[in-house]
Order: sequence, then C-alpha cells, then structure tokens
Amino acid sequence: MILVKVFGVAVDPVTKGFVVILKDHDEKKWLPIWIGPYEAKMISMALEKSIPNRPFSPDLIKNIIESAALGVEKIVISDIKNNTYYATIWLKKGEKQLLVDARPSDAIAVALRLESPIFIADEVMKKASISHSSKEEEVSTRLAQLKNELQNEVDKENYEKAAELRDEIKKMEKMKNIPPLRPT
Repeated sequence: MILVKVFGVAVDPVTKGFVVILKDHDEKKWLPIWIGPYEAKMISMALEKSIPNRPFSPDLIKNIIESAALGVEKIVISDIKNNTYYATIWLKKGEKQLLVDARPSDAIAVALRLESPIFIADEVMKKASISHSSKEEEVSTRLAQLKNELQNEVDKENYEKAAELRDEIKKMEKMKNIPPLRPT
C-alpha cells in the first residue's frame, strides 16, 4: 500500500468534471479520481478546514464515528474495476477491526475530517496513476485548482479573494498561452 496525500480538487479542463488528485509521498506519482460536484465541495471544505453551520454527510459520519468511540485507522483505495474505484474505511474499536465499503470520494472526505491516513493499493497505483508530470501539466493542474478555488470564493460571496484569484489565473494563462478565463 502507498500512503498518499490529497493534493487538491480541480476542474478537468477537458470534461469540465471535478477530479480529486492524490499524490504519493515523493510526489512522483499521482492518482486522479473523477468525482461529482457535491463530493468535490465536501473534500474542498475539509481541505479548507471549513465548518458548516449544519453537518453535511461526511460531518455526520465523523460525528457518528466519534460518538461511538471508534477510530479510523486508515482508508484504502483498494480496487478499480471498469473505471470505478473502490475504497474501504478501516474502523477500530479496541482490538476489534471493522472494514466498511465506501466510495473513495466519501472515504476521502471523512478521512480528511478525522485526519486519518489515506492509502492506495499497489495494484491500483500501477493501473491508474500518472507519473510525475511535466511543468506544463503542473501549470494546467494548478490552473484548474485555482479556478475551483475562484468558484468557491464566488459562491461564498468573498469577491475580494475571488478578484485576487482571477488575477493570478490571468497571469498564469498568459504565461501558458492559453485562452483567457471565461465566466461560468
């Protein structure tokens, strides 16, 4: 198993879908997993340490785990079949261990809230990971991440921060020679 960290959530510039990017400890391999907009928001909120007024599903799961005096030992992205990823949440209570099937996006959102380690099975990393990207790919990934952050700031009506992000995006797009940001 390979320990990974959540690099971020981005918008895929081709499909316009959301993707969570997991990187190994050396940042030589990364695993993109396409997720839905709700799941992207749940992971982004956890990365930003944002606390909602009322609990969302991953917050509810976190609260149940803590109330039941369970611990999350780790989550493991254990398999990929027909382009669908599978994950397991490893719960522990005393000496008892319980493995719970989960969608990777849900497991990641819970793991981030509980600060639990995230692992990818070796076979999954071999099948689906991408080796260290070129500088251009890194810029593309960062641009997608910034655009996602921009949308989050607009949603929160934090227009000052949104303007800063917009300016940073424009600078990066000029450097990369890609079409400018269009409003969504």
